[in-house]
Amino acid sequence: MKLHLDTSVLIDALTGPAPTPDPIEKRIRAGDRLFISTLVLFEWLRGPRTDAERALRVSLFPDPQLVVFGLEEATRAAGLYRSLLRPRQREVDIAIAACAIEHGAALWTLNPEDFKDIPGLTLYPG
Repeated sequence: MKLHLDTSVLIDALTGPAPTPDPIEKRIRAGDRLFISTLVLFEWLRGPRTDAERALRVSLFPDPQLVVFGLEEATRAAGLYRSLLRPRQREVDIAIAACAIEHGAALWTLNPEDFKDIPGLTLYPG
């Protein structure tokens, strides 16, 4: 399965006094292909991150494998934004969802309510 991670999963797994990347590592061992977008990286990096947390992120999601928010993703996100009833203040979530949709991946999030109304998005039950 191809999975794009939301920032909530990255924060939960890689930050804090005792990071717990086990759920991510389990999915990798199961053969799933996991990705993060540059948008997720941006949201994650906004918080105070330690050198150890940044190193763990790079070991699980090396920079060359980041999904770039480019023209196709921006176009998809804009279309989604226009199609939603209440898109304001959700721009980054909509763009993250657009990345997953554009790349044929399910989105793994700890906040499914934030994404439930986005057409064409598959949520990973995690």
